[in-house]
Amino acid sequence: MKKLRWGILSTAEIARKLTIPAIIRAENAELTAIASLSGSAGKVAECFDIPKTYDSYEELLSDQDIDAVYIPLPNHMHKEWTIKAAEQKKHILCEKPSSLNAEDTKEMVQACEENGVHFTETFTYQYHPQNKRVKEIIQNGDIGEVKLVRSNCSFFLEGKEGNFRLDNKTGGGSLYDVGVYSIHTIRQVLGLEPNSVQGSAIFNENDVDMSSSMILNFENGIKGSFDCGMNMARYMAYEVVGTKGVIQVPRAYQPDQFNSVGLINIIDSDGNEKEETVYGDEQRIAIEHFGDCVLKGEKPQFDSRSSIKNMKVLDACIKAVRSGTTIEVEKQ
Repeated sequence: MKKLRWGILSTAEIARKLTIPAIIRAENAELTAIASLSGSAGKVAECFDIPKTYDSYEELLSDQDIDAVYIPLPNHMHKEWTIKAAEQKKHILCEKPSSLNAEDTKEMVQACEENGVHFTETFTYQYHPQNKRVKEIIQNGDIGEVKLVRSNCSFFLEGKEGNFRLDNKTGGGSLYDVGVYSIHTIRQVLGLEPNSVQGSAIFNENDVDMSSSMILNFENGIKGSFDCGMNMARYMAYEVVGTKGVIQVPRAYQPDQFNSVGLINIIDSDGNEKEETVYGDEQRIAIEHFGDCVLKGEKPQFDSRSSIKNMKVLDACIKAVRSGTTIEVEKQ
């Protein structure tokens, strides 16, 4: 089997804990190199048996033995290094959010298209089979006509000193960090784009939103709503409310914390409950899917154009909480 040769830009925690182990587990992937500006690449490479290390990102991108790169850098750096990677003909898996706004994401996608490389924004949770099962339940008509999709994505941020999540200049804030998951979920479940958004946020002394509550308005009166935060207990779930029942997904965004066992609760109008468990190594599935898109030309589950649409909704949410008004979502 031909394998996609990966390079990692930075030794970020999410790379060490999730993505690097997933690349190692994936059947169509090979971990080739890692780069760090802090000098920590060697230590991480030794831990994971990575053959090559670099002290600059440019050096890694110029390595002809690398086919694809994973970019887990702070949010404000995604655009620069995605475009530079595309210019070096590297396929790109970029951490969410793709950038700081939809216009930047458009530029990133354009650079990737012009250079003939594949671009994917992580959203790894979507690859867990529980989400496919949710869509099957909806399509089967088990909960009737969908009227509301509601999401919660929160955690309590520890180690705040110097954290990019608390700096406006680096793309900090709960909407960028976890609200983007909820936006993605609502759009994917409904298969629709919202017309407008409204909401409110709690800001800290540095004018960074620590928590936000949003309403997304869709056609035909369908609603999406979500709460996100970095100042409350970890709660990562979504539910779909229909005319005949409700689907609850309590392990939505980090099923790997439950040994990759997803959980779905289906509640009918009479209060009868049915529970289903679904297993899937979403981290490995995500890496293998990316590889198949590059190596076999498979259609991506979440394409780059959808990343632009997701950012348009995020842009509107940020404007809404800052202005205290309802904001129309850009359609073009």
